[in-house]
Amino acid sequence: MSTQTLQGRPAGVKPLVVMQDVGKSYGNVHALRGVNLEVYPGEVTCVLGDNGAGKSTLIKIMAGLHEHTSGTFEVNGVKRNLASPRAAQALGIATVYQDLALAPLMSVWRNFFMGNEIRSGLFLDAKRMKTIADEELQKMGIQIGDLDRPVGGLSGGQKQCIAIARAIYFGAKVIILDEPTAALGVKQSGVVLKYIAKARDAGLGVVFITHNPHHAYLVGNHFVILKLGRLTLDADRHELTLDELTAEMAGGQELADLQHELGGVDPGKTVDPDNPEIELAGPGKPRVQSHGTDDDATTKGEV
Repeated sequence: MSTQTLQGRPAGVKPLVVMQDVGKSYGNVHALRGVNLEVYPGEVTCVLGDNGAGKSTLIKIMAGLHEHTSGTFEVNGVKRNLASPRAAQALGIATVYQDLALAPLMSVWRNFFMGNEIRSGLFLDAKRMKTIADEELQKMGIQIGDLDRPVGGLSGGQKQCIAIARAIYFGAKVIILDEPTAALGVKQSGVVLKYIAKARDAGLGVVFITHNPHHAYLVGNHFVILKLGRLTLDADRHELTLDELTAEMAGGQELADLQHELGGVDPGKTVDPDNPEIELAGPGKPRVQSHGTDDDATTKGEV
């Protein structure tokens, strides 16, 4: 099991979620193997990895979409096999996906209470829902103004923050954020990162899924890196620097090997287009221009 020794954590604080040697297989395909992960209240746990690393599978297990096939998954100290997202939500685990599950043509307050509407008799209690939505958004520092405006007119950062505030209001103790900054610019990413920190400060356990080590290091307390379904890094913030995290994310030794392979390539080189060094002899068949000697002729397998 992963043992965290995070500096500054109050003594006696127990993890909300513990995954020990968790694996997920689809027939003969192993999407996850031997994953250890702990999520503590009041902390941001960053899960990094390239495409195909297993991040989505990890999210689905925690969110109740898929059951793990090996290892143990504990929530509040009790072993669980979550059979549905409703089961995860009942235990206080909420997931905010990239598509946010927001209806762009519906108002802010309707999106906030979507599926959990408050009624007064046979009708919706719009006044009360607007008041609650406004109060909860302001707690997160979100100023929307007109709550009747369609969500589709808001910025990407504002949409993410509405989804986060909604999850917190409906009882989430653990929030899983699936690449919340992936489709955002620098400014909007900063807005989302600020609200991730606010969720942490509210005592929630935040799981921040991302492929951007710079974003992760701005708010993260603990970092894990997935590669091909396995953990390749499991470290607290005080145990590594941003440069080390970036290097691990980029591939570590594999990147060093790649740099060695490309050692003879001049990255600053420019070529005169009228005198190219390579002549394309057909689709996908590069041929080095001959200068009149047999030694200069290309052989099969050379570029």
